[in-house]
Amino acid sequence: MAIEQVKAFFEQYGMAGRVREFDVSSATVDLAAQALGCQPCRIAKTLSFMADGPILVVAAGDAKIDNPRYKARFGTKAKMLAPDEVRTLVGHGVGGVCPFAVNEGVTVYLDESLKRFETVFPACGSGNSAIELSIPELERYSGFTAWVDVCKGWRE
Repeated sequence: MAIEQVKAFFEQYGMAGRVREFDVSSATVDLAAQALGCQPCRIAKTLSFMADGPILVVAAGDAKIDNPRYKARFGTKAKMLAPDEVRTLVGHGVGGVCPFAVNEGVTVYLDESLKRFETVFPACGSGNSAIELSIPELERYSGFTAWVDVCKGWRE
């Protein structure tokens, strides 16, 4: 299971104990916010796309992909991976996609929408898990390539 891979990933940093698993689903932004008792905007949702290869964009829960910004940054239209492609290409299933312990060849980007928070809550490979990370921790453990500004709806 992907959650076990993520726990093993965090174990090497002595952080596996910070991974939280819930008795309820956290597979959507709203469900994760309910499970964690936080605002939906603090959920770090991980969106999977195909560009030059599979890419992940980690964004705040209240942010939506801005197609013109996405195309300007990645040179192609925003095309999300189909649910059956996500597990194969990324290594995690829909509802638990995260930037940790992903398949080789997956490029991770962090969206500017996250920078307004001290900590955020990305999933951990399953539809009922999360970890609270500071932005510097998210940068370190996600192995991100760059910060991008490809979302809308969060500045208003």
